[in-house]
Amino acid sequence: MARRIGVIGAGFGTQVHVPAFRSEGWDVAALFSRNPERARSAAAEAGVPDVHTDALELINRDNLDAIAIATPPGQHHELAIAALKSGKHVVCEKPFAVDAQQAKEMSDVAEQSGLTAMIAHEFRHTPQRAFIKELLTDGYVGEFKFCNMELFFNRGVPADPPTMTWAHRKSEGGGFLGALGSHYIDGLRYWFGDVDTVRGNLMTVRPDVTDPATGNVVQSETDDTFSFTLTFKNGGVATMSASFALIPSRGARVAVMGTNGTLYAEQGGPNPAEDGVTSGGQNGEPLKVLETPERLMPFKDDRDPRLMAFRLLVRDFNSGIENRVSPAPSFVDGLRCQEILDAVRESDATGNVVKLG
Repeated sequence: MARRIGVIGAGFGTQVHVPAFRSEGWDVAALFSRNPERARSAAAEAGVPDVHTDALELINRDNLDAIAIATPPGQHHELAIAALKSGKHVVCEKPFAVDAQQAKEMSDVAEQSGLTAMIAHEFRHTPQRAFIKELLTDGYVGEFKFCNMELFFNRGVPADPPTMTWAHRKSEGGGFLGALGSHYIDGLRYWFGDVDTVRGNLMTVRPDVTDPATGNVVQSETDDTFSFTLTFKNGGVATMSASFALIPSRGARVAVMGTNGTLYAEQGGPNPAEDGVTSGGQNGEPLKVLETPERLMPFKDDRDPRLMAFRLLVRDFNSGIENRVSPAPSFVDGLRCQEILDAVRESDATGNVVKLG
């Protein structure tokens, strides 16, 4: 009999979570949205039989094996802990929490539960990032020294300021650093290990937003532009500069440099593509395209460009349940990423370099 999962969140939850879990053998039995009309329409479109407008009611059902949490981050702490305490395995979206204190509590409960708990940093599974990880492990660049990342794009400039949402509120975990910076920080940890020190800066280039309650123009509380410098416990430095307020967009560029070689990767949008190209050069040789192994691209899924990577994460989730472990990226990885996000914010506020424990 197929395992049964409930999905909390009718946006990304129905776009990616529902089809990914269903394709990997799960029965998606229930869907939550706070808005009853949206919950019913999203469930009908996704073919999910049961609808809930109370997330805890869904979590406490006794006929579910797991919960997928695809809500804004301000809700992750309560929902993840409730799901684990109800005996459910959990996949939780990023950014993991509002702050590292919440993340530590979530990680501790997951460890104590003995259940499988993973964070949805699915981009570890994109062929380009997985290939770079293999090349680094195989010593392609020699001793790692420096990585630089750039991410510049925009979401358009409407005639009127956009409507204020949770993404513009600090208390709800909003901001570009958490929304996309968390994915890139997880990628850096995946490649280079744990972080030792953090220096960061945050900025809001386009602060005007419209308060939906009053129609007045107010100021966003969160960043749309950031930069940081990380040093790693195993040696090496990484920097990143990013903005979604830059016009025109340029996409992302990554360079990884070591004592014997360099790797380059580019992408047209904010997320790494399924067919992303990796280039490299060693010992002064000309740069060349490095062919991504076919085994890192086990299938294609044309429904959504994020689905292949997310389905591979679900396969790890399935394996974790069978083997009673939490594969990476686990809640511990979510905690480590959250500590770095907090350190960037602390560094921006104080001007100091922040050393992690």
